[in-house]
Amino acid sequence: MRSDATVYLMYHELEVEGRPLCQGEQGYVRYVVREPHFREQMNWLQSAGIRGISVSQALDGKAERGVAITFEDGCETDLSVAAPVFRSMNFGGTFYNTVGFLGRRGYMIPSQVRELSDLGFDIGCHSMTHPYLSDLDDAALHREIAESKARLEEMTGRPVLHFSCPGGRWSPKVADVARAAGYRSVATSRIVANDTRGDPFRLGRIAIMRNTSFATFQDTCQGHGLWQRRLRSVLQQTSHQLLGNTLYDRLRSVLLERGD
Repeated sequence: MRSDATVYLMYHELEVEGRPLCQGEQGYVRYVVREPHFREQMNWLQSAGIRGISVSQALDGKAERGVAITFEDGCETDLSVAAPVFRSMNFGGTFYNTVGFLGRRGYMIPSQVRELSDLGFDIGCHSMTHPYLSDLDDAALHREIAESKARLEEMTGRPVLHFSCPGGRWSPKVADVARAAGYRSVATSRIVANDTRGDPFRLGRIAIMRNTSFATFQDTCQGHGLWQRRLRSVLQQTSHQLLGNTLYDRLRSVLLERGD
């Protein structure tokens, strides 16, 4: 990993004992990290002298050595768990919200999104309804990328500058629409650290998942072993392209139910 490269981490919901998850499907649960594991991970970052920073801080290049920490979807645990941990450690973070999810059971409501923004955290956009953007026409792309941005800006009273692609489905057209809408970056699921010469409209991120071991987390934050994970990701993306999103998702659901 280049010395000027920054690893971007991607989280989803945090599981709190006694609190139902937003969704129960196996494909969703595998992305849910248990609260004690998240706290252990953040404590290690702090003890290792690696600060958690937001996407804005990472792109500005003014923050001290760190990893960019991002959250997807807009779950209540963004505000109830992650934000207090970050504030106690002087960490930054970026929270990408799916506008259409807000107000559903387990997700934040607009006033909580505003509260998170008022605490000084980046509020990013994760689309209006969480579709695969690569399947959409121009009008639908505008709604998912530009109109959702406007809705979040109404909630927070602040510019929303960062967008993340649902399911990591990026395309040059997605980047063009986001750029025209006034975003400063687009995040994907490419497994790569981002250096200062890279394209901010195709940022890589590494998912921290339920089964991510502590050792793997440590290696990831230091940029170790990314090429092996990137190889697996390339094979997965090839499957997407060969099967198409709908058939691929059906096959993945069957395999997850079987435990494969």
